[in-house]
Amino acid sequence: MPPMPIAILTERAVLEVTGEDRLAFLQGLVSNDVTLAAPGRAVWTALLTPQGKWLADFFLTAEADRLLLDAEAAQAGMLMQKLLRFRLRSKVALAPLAGWVVQAGWGDALMPAGATPDPRLAEAGWRWPTPSPLPADALPDDYDAHRLSLGLPDGSRDMQAEHSVLLEAGFDELHGVSWSKGCYMGQELTARTKYRGLVKRRLVPVAVEGPLPARGTPVTQGGAELGEMRSGRAGRGLALLRLPALSAGPLECGEARLLPLVPAWMKLPEASDA
Repeated sequence: MPPMPIAILTERAVLEVTGEDRLAFLQGLVSNDVTLAAPGRAVWTALLTPQGKWLADFFLTAEADRLLLDAEAAQAGMLMQKLLRFRLRSKVALAPLAGWVVQAGWGDALMPAGATPDPRLAEAGWRWPTPSPLPADALPDDYDAHRLSLGLPDGSRDMQAEHSVLLEAGFDELHGVSWSKGCYMGQELTARTKYRGLVKRRLVPVAVEGPLPARGTPVTQGGAELGEMRSGRAGRGLALLRLPALSAGPLECGEARLLPLVPAWMKLPEASDA
């Protein structure tokens, strides 16, 4: 691993949101308070279905006359299409920024002007949507290993559109939800899940002993299914697990054994009969 790693995240895309109604437009649609985005400060947020299920998430940064969306490239077209359906009479426009990339740095990498600290965890480093990236001395795979070590979800690799619930994926502890900004699409289920203690599964980092299981491989113990594998790389991964599995010891997943590694940032109930 390079001592000052900087990588271009090749599976990300950059969109711009312009128009005088851009803040109000997004504020009523996504999970976080978009008015908090400012130069030097990014916001991590998600677009949900009306039923409160995850569709996409992205990082939002603000410039003088526009907002920049750092989004999963494979979801960028869908994200634009979904958002524009709600434009109605709002004075707002969305467009992809050709030639722009998302760059990330972590460890000892110095943060360039225009970049922002990752709003999820300080240890995650910084992110920078830019048309003029710095020379990269690390690969996207290196960044992937870094975010897996922290237990950070990576969009559709770790969540399932129209099925995943934000609080299962750590959006509360990782600052991806505002509990005070007012209504947004899917707010009712998100709030009910939190205040009624309805979270029964969590997306958790795991150590993988053996061949890396494919995404969706069932996680079991003694024949009982306790969850499923999501993304992974080089002996580490994320798995969506029922809460009792987090203290159940080694688990089976395909030909591998998994050991849950609950990160310090994750808040769990003291006990669960899920």
